[in-house]
Amino acid sequence: MRPEHQGIGMTSQRTRQRLIDRLRKKGIRHQAVLEAMRNTPRHIFVDEALASRAYEETALPIGHGQTISQPYTVARMTEALLEGESPEMVLEIGTGSGYQCAILAQLVRRVYSVERIAALLDQARLRFRELGLRNIRLKHSDGGIGLPEYAPFDAILVTAAPMGLPQSLLDQLAVGGRLVIPIQSSKGQVMVRVTRTRDGFQQEHLESANFVPLMGGMI
Repeated sequence: MRPEHQGIGMTSQRTRQRLIDRLRKKGIRHQAVLEAMRNTPRHIFVDEALASRAYEETALPIGHGQTISQPYTVARMTEALLEGESPEMVLEIGTGSGYQCAILAQLVRRVYSVERIAALLDQARLRFRELGLRNIRLKHSDGGIGLPEYAPFDAILVTAAPMGLPQSLLDQLAVGGRLVIPIQSSKGQVMVRVTRTRDGFQQEHLESANFVPLMGGMI
């Protein structure tokens, strides 16, 4: 990460270390995930008026009815995705602010990220350029479709909640690949991990979740 993003005050290493300490207390153990989050300036992924709250354990609005997930959620989903054999090719559904994608890009060989809202995608692209992240490929598209032209993927991470598991995304997982996704139901949301096997799919419930709904179409 570039030196100009080390900063002082709210952007300082001390501020980021407090965030890492909180994540450890909440059970995050994957050292590479913690290091990526320590090295990533979360304040540049939110509006300047909210920058002072960037390292709090809370989701923040990023416009267009979308949010940047709270740090624990980003860490937990990333950790769940990386457990076991580390993936090389990862698909993210819902670029949003770009924060989750920036974390992934420091941990895997290549990230493909799809976003349905063009204005958010343009902002994320500028942030990735500012951070010198060059292993990200972005596409303005309906996330529910996935990115079949680059499938199969070693892992897929979804940052919005559909009703049920999208078959289109399951089909784009490689054998041994993992899908981490929040699912909406009548009882609320739950974060699950689905692993593709040679015989089908295995599903694990990880914990409760609170994401914006997965919407179709493009704007």
